[in-house]
Amino acid sequence: MQRGKKHQTAIINALVFDGMNVIGKPTITFEDGVIVEIGGAIPQGDNVVVIDGEGATLLPGLIDSHVHTSVDGLREALRFGITTELEMAGGFTQSGRQLQLKGIYDVADVRSAGLGLTAPGGHPDELIPEEEGIPSFILEKLEHMSEEDKVEYLNSFLTDSDDDKIEIDMTTAAGAIQFVNRQINNGADYFKIMIEEGTVMNAPGLPMLNKEVMKIAVDEAHRFNKIAIAHTLTAETAKLAVEIDIDGLAHLFIDRPEWTPDLIKIIAEKGVFVTPCLVLNASIIGKNACHIAHDERVIHKLDKVWVNTMCSCFHTFPQGDLQNSFKNLVDLHHAGVDLLVGTDVSFPIPTLGGLAHGVSVHHEMQLFVEAGLSPIQALRAATSVPAKRFSLDDRGIIAIGKRADLLLVKGDPTTNISDSLSMMAVWKAGINYTR
Repeated sequence: MQRGKKHQTAIINALVFDGMNVIGKPTITFEDGVIVEIGGAIPQGDNVVVIDGEGATLLPGLIDSHVHTSVDGLREALRFGITTELEMAGGFTQSGRQLQLKGIYDVADVRSAGLGLTAPGGHPDELIPEEEGIPSFILEKLEHMSEEDKVEYLNSFLTDSDDDKIEIDMTTAAGAIQFVNRQINNGADYFKIMIEEGTVMNAPGLPMLNKEVMKIAVDEAHRFNKIAIAHTLTAETAKLAVEIDIDGLAHLFIDRPEWTPDLIKIIAEKGVFVTPCLVLNASIIGKNACHIAHDERVIHKLDKVWVNTMCSCFHTFPQGDLQNSFKNLVDLHHAGVDLLVGTDVSFPIPTLGGLAHGVSVHHEMQLFVEAGLSPIQALRAATSVPAKRFSLDDRGIIAIGKRADLLLVKGDPTTNISDSLSMMAVWKAGINYTR
């Protein structure tokens, strides 16, 4: 490479899906982590790497709009072409990123809500294993790590600040406001609230905050120009979330009461987005993702613990019907509601099964298509739509000046969504992290 010249990468002959539409096969050139040219002549010189994408499709890096993650999870996500994970409760706020990701680059980018607002003893307490100390799945992982890697991995789970340990009475308006301010001070990118009465999680009677307190919390988040997202799993709780002026639903309601059309109408009228997490709904009703885990394009990339997790499931609401979720999804789409691909993946615990970082995004897109959306609509839901709704203005589309977060796959997922798993190369901010 000549001294003083910038390194460029040019991808030629690949079909390009730009996050919205297929735009043919223009040459895509990027340098210093940014797309600098679309179309035109192939750049020349010894500072240029040219990649022939004949028979392949170039996509924006994929976005998982609902995760609970760790450094390990972020690394696994990038392996599957997910260049951004949006954490809906966890430790990767701005302050958490500065602590946990310093000097670490081979991971997906991440944004976070920090901790979610919930009633004492409310969701997700019912999901937390009753183990003393460090959970067994973490101990199992530590057995095969160097001392340096152990420290990095444990920091993913032990990030509460002293302020976070100070008790707040979140059942009051003052406490809710204090809680929101704590998350903002920690560098939360958006705000999350739990509205879960427990039936779908096989824990009926979970405590919830009252409507007035939740509304005050949402208003406080909006005062800081932060969007507010709600955990809701039923039509009734989704209705409550919309009534308190929520910006997005982190789940698709799993039931379908007769008044569902009225709910969908108001969701559309208020401009609320929905992250369906169909992979989670499938798991909740007892359908695992073992067939995805054992796909030949997948299994060599997954640790055994994640394979076992994908072959398990929540199975907390077996009376549910996935067709209801499919119908709800299609009706929301027809109403003009923005749909985002998300998974609700967290940690490799069988009771939280059917999910894994990275690969479940591809599974979710397959379920979008199975429900009745087109492959292009599913791809938009994993690229340009979440970028728009979360104000990630530098990514989600292939355009000049945007980050070179890119995924090259064999075949054409715009016509056969399963081809998204046939990965050839992954770039995050212009760096090739293909494994």
